[in-house]
Amino acid sequence: LCQFTDPSNRRTLKDFIPLEGIYAAGRLDYRSEGLLVLTDDGLLINQLSDPQFEHPKTYLVQVEGIATEAMIEMLNQQILLPGLQTQTARASLIGEPVLPPRPVPVRNYHPTSWLQIVLREGKKHQVRRMTAAVGLPTLRLVRFSIGDISLQGLQPGEWKPLSPAELNGLVMRTKV
Repeated sequence: LCQFTDPSNRRTLKDFIPLEGIYAAGRLDYRSEGLLVLTDDGLLINQLSDPQFEHPKTYLVQVEGIATEAMIEMLNQQILLPGLQTQTARASLIGEPVLPPRPVPVRNYHPTSWLQIVLREGKKHQVRRMTAAVGLPTLRLVRFSIGDISLQGLQPGEWKPLSPAELNGLVMRTKV
């Protein structure tokens, strides 16, 4: 759970991060996994969370079904979700990525496809709603990167401080 407390006593960031006074810049829903940027800098949190700054967020998405080029094209056009206006996404079909296994594996009884979807905003359940709208329910959703910062080399629950160059890369993307 990408918060530091939970009334239901589920595992939270506090179980992995021994630092105090930091907060997540953005969220992942309980069924999703992947990269979070944690900071004590409120301005950076705002810049990473506000779509006006256009920080690309890359998701690796396992979907139920065989994705076709027509479905990918629909994802790349502006999908109108009920009550939710979104910016255009960039989707592509990819091979199965090398990811750590999930604690609860995805059931392997239907054919699946893997997509890479890049968003510049993050609406509630946006990726799940987009893939469902084209007939491809999401089975696994992993945020792989935010800008140039990625999960590469990290295992679930691991963390590392950002280098000055990585931090500058996040700040440099902001609009003036």
